[in-house]
Amino acid sequence: MNTRLLVLIGLIAIPLPRAFSQALPPPQVTVTGSGEVKVAPDEIHLSLGVETRHEKMEDAKRQNDDRVARALAFIKRSGVADKDVQTDFLSVEPSYDGSVSRVQPTHYVVRKSIEIRFNKIQGFEGFVTGLLTNGVTTIHGVDFRTTQLRKHRDTARSMAIRAAREKAEALAGELGVRVGKVYNITANEWSGWAGWGGWGGRGQGMYQNSVQNAGGVPEGTDNTLSVGQISVSASVTVSFLIQ
Repeated sequence: MNTRLLVLIGLIAIPLPRAFSQALPPPQVTVTGSGEVKVAPDEIHLSLGVETRHEKMEDAKRQNDDRVARALAFIKRSGVADKDVQTDFLSVEPSYDGSVSRVQPTHYVVRKSIEIRFNKIQGFEGFVTGLLTNGVTTIHGVDFRTTQLRKHRDTARSMAIRAAREKAEALAGELGVRVGKVYNITANEWSGWAGWGGWGGRGQGMYQNSVQNAGGVPEGTDNTLSVGQISVSASVTVSFLIQ
């Protein structure tokens, strides 16, 4: 009985080391490479707000409509195409003075938002001034973008891949081995953008490969506004087999 038990245990134990060795991943080196392309923006997205207040809801709404009409007329005079303008939000909110009444509103607040795509970088500052003097009460956000995002993203990705291979080869060289085929790869991409007027922007990171694709601010841009450059970046994590 005991002899049979010992033989059975021995037969079960034999394949375990072989199965365990097969589960181990092959020798490899894993690195991360990153690339960044800086480019002058050629398109601006603006989020605008029009807000009015009045004791009567009808008057607050009428005043808001008048302001929005003035703003849209100015936007059209500025050469912005109809397809690049959208009014996409409207709210009517009663406001109460708790010390007087929690039932009867003291006034009404009417808000409407306007989204614009603007491509005249040189006249941007004057355009913003015109908006604020033609009905717009708030600029919620300004987003500088590039219409060549796909091209710059592909460039940043290629730079990241080259950076990853360079890093892997440098590490392998220090250890006296060589890198072989790619075992695994993961890519991450960011469509960089820059905010203006207090609305966020993505911080500048550390990049192995970086290229400036258009020098500084386009000629003719208002001197008091520095548009600067936006960043399109990518990173890849690559595992190479070790030979």
